[in-house]
Amino acid sequence: MTLAGAVNKSFILLAIVVASGFFIWNQLYDPVTGYQEIPGWYYGSIALAFITSLFIIFKPNMAPLLSPFYAVLEGLSLGVLSLYFESLYSGIVMQAMLGTVCVFAALLIAYRLKIIKPTENFKLGVFAATLGIAFIYLASFIMHFFNMEMPYLHESSPMGIVVSLVFVSVASLNLVLDFDFIERGVLNKAPKHMEWYAAFGLLITVVWIYVEMLKLIAKSRD
Repeated sequence: MTLAGAVNKSFILLAIVVASGFFIWNQLYDPVTGYQEIPGWYYGSIALAFITSLFIIFKPNMAPLLSPFYAVLEGLSLGVLSLYFESLYSGIVMQAMLGTVCVFAALLIAYRLKIIKPTENFKLGVFAATLGIAFIYLASFIMHFFNMEMPYLHESSPMGIVVSLVFVSVASLNLVLDFDFIERGVLNKAPKHMEWYAAFGLLITVVWIYVEMLKLIAKSRD
């Protein structure tokens, strides 16, 4: 595993996401309304992407084969989601993309300058916060079947915006863990396939930041 290899593969996966997202955007875009109904396969692609990610997580040696496939599925899902938000709030996709790039650059600079150090306590805190958010989303998903909503999670109230700010912050701090994983993998001479595994992990974090950015900006503009 090399730093250049991990960086190159990260760019490859991000390029695949952007390309597949741009493709499906053009397929679904309506010149009059700007948006069509969410296609039936949308939720299927999300489910398949989730299953694929589990295979990669538990079988890192399959990352070179499955990561590009995961990126295609993720791009299709994000393309549909982005077009939906764009139909509600013009310009929001560009704002979310710019915000994601700025967060990525800021965290990378902070990591390289040792402003943020990935100590064991820091890693444990970020992991615990991430797991807590995962449980919140899972609880919200289950509550939805009983016609119930998680308080503040989808609201545009001041508290709802604060919740989104917290989620964006936690998602962003996961970048530090990704940077540290890549650096340690290179130092410990991890197997070559771990370049794809590290790129896959970084992609998940970047996508999460982008989605939370979309939600935060939408709440702020509502």
